[in-house]
Amino acid sequence: MQEIICNLYSFKGVLNKVRSIETSDTEIIEKVIRGDKSAYAALISRYQNYVFSLTLRIVKNREDAEEVAQDVFIKAFRSLTDFKGTSKFSTWLYTIAYTTSLSFLRKRKLNTCSIDNENIFEIVINQNSEQASNLIEQKSRTSMVNKAIDFLNPDDAMVISLFYKAEQSLDEIGQVMSQEPNTVKVRLHRARKKLKEVMETNFAQEVRDLY
Repeated sequence: MQEIICNLYSFKGVLNKVRSIETSDTEIIEKVIRGDKSAYAALISRYQNYVFSLTLRIVKNREDAEEVAQDVFIKAFRSLTDFKGTSKFSTWLYTIAYTTSLSFLRKRKLNTCSIDNENIFEIVINQNSEQASNLIEQKSRTSMVNKAIDFLNPDDAMVISLFYKAEQSLDEIGQVMSQEPNTVKVRLHRARKKLKEVMETNFAQEVRDLY
């Protein structure tokens, strides 16, 4: 069970190696600020799946999530000169996504909920990872974990997603959610425990089928 929950985490190293050969966020931002506005498309392409995942986890409706995600990237573009590089660009962007989603909910008076997103493996697949032979099985596990995350409350689901999918540290998640790192650590521990319970209760057969 622990292997399944930690499955997403094991891909952090692979994704980081892939990203190390890409143009850095900082380089792209500098191009945009210098006047090459078309370069911003690279940042949208790099983070659109993650931003959409986070907005959908909060606003629930896919069409609304698409609208909010677009608004997030527009806000980020307009505020790009305000990004000082004191945190990762992704952390700064996810903070905008989080606050924009909550603002959307307040305006629409919607209830928060959860998502189903399976795009974490796309970069790995496209880069011919040496782990490619295991991707089908890994993706099946990830899909099951995603469905289990849907049973969690929005804040727990957000912490799990930011840590395992968006690769944010405890400090960075704290910035996104305006919480102290220790609070995030406790919430992450509890969210893992709840996720394990959900898996054992609702996906016991699926877990057995994978082994």
